[in-house]
Amino acid sequence: FCRVDPYGFERPEDFDYASYEAFFSRYLVVLTRRAIKWSKLLKGNNSIQKSLKVKRYIRKGIPNEHRALVWMIVSGAQANMEQNPGYYHRLLEGEKNAKLLEAIKTDMNRTFPDNVKFRKTADPCLQHTLYNVLVAYGHHNKAVGYCQGMNFIAGYLILITKNEEESFWLLDALIGRILPDYYSPAMLGLKTDQEVLGELVKMKVPAVAELMERHGVMWTLVVSRWFICLFIDILPVETVLRIWDCLFYEGSKIIFRVALTLIKQNQAFILEATNFPDICEKFKQITKGTFVTECHTFMQKIFTDPGSLSMATINKLRETCREKLLSQG
Repeated sequence: FCRVDPYGFERPEDFDYASYEAFFSRYLVVLTRRAIKWSKLLKGNNSIQKSLKVKRYIRKGIPNEHRALVWMIVSGAQANMEQNPGYYHRLLEGEKNAKLLEAIKTDMNRTFPDNVKFRKTADPCLQHTLYNVLVAYGHHNKAVGYCQGMNFIAGYLILITKNEEESFWLLDALIGRILPDYYSPAMLGLKTDQEVLGELVKMKVPAVAELMERHGVMWTLVVSRWFICLFIDILPVETVLRIWDCLFYEGSKIIFRVALTLIKQNQAFILEATNFPDICEKFKQITKGTFVTECHTFMQKIFTDPGSLSMATINKLRETCREKLLSQG
């Protein structure tokens, strides 16, 4: 058995190789079939028009060999990169903000200590690439600068694209467009979306909402890392990548679909909790196990389990939740 997965992450001591092997041998068949379909769709050219067919293909998963390209195209990162030739390198060559550099340096060794590719001893060591991407982004988007959590997202992008400049433009697509205001100093967008999730749970899994309220557990305590890290280090790598496939194409509502599915599927288990620490522990448990490892079935569930979830509904809830937060100061 391989102690290190294909992305460079070391598997934990208690990793269940048997059930993983069983899952992966089935999933490999799916991947092979998808790869053939994707190769036909792309036919060697670098453009995809948004369509129902493409949306369906993306929901069924992008094969790893096409993932970077498809993310770049559907997120708008490719177009931005082409419209701004040399911009990324100019950012790295320009004047630097010393405080920003310090903050980024501090987080370097904390980024994926369990990934062999990010170790100082690795050759090439991805810490250097990660540092560049974050420094460039901090100077590109001064309103955000650098915020904890961005290191993990940029790190994942680097593992998939294996390209510094592409990772920068994908980070810009996520932080600048797809996720509304998650990483600004006040993190208003992030706080808003946690409240929105609370409202959606009230609508779709009322018993869990009632339990949380009864024990005074705030949503931010149990789900903030889901939102900040976009499920990195929360769910298995393959599952996170499948979620990101949809996130780049369909936008931030995918995060709510995933969160609601985790809660809905585990409703009975969560409802066994009898106190505050118990609830927090249950929320840690529901992100482990075969349900989340079987990424193909899991992704089918996120589009059926939560029922209808329109962007209009989310935006309406965002407005009311944001106003509520602002009035609380």
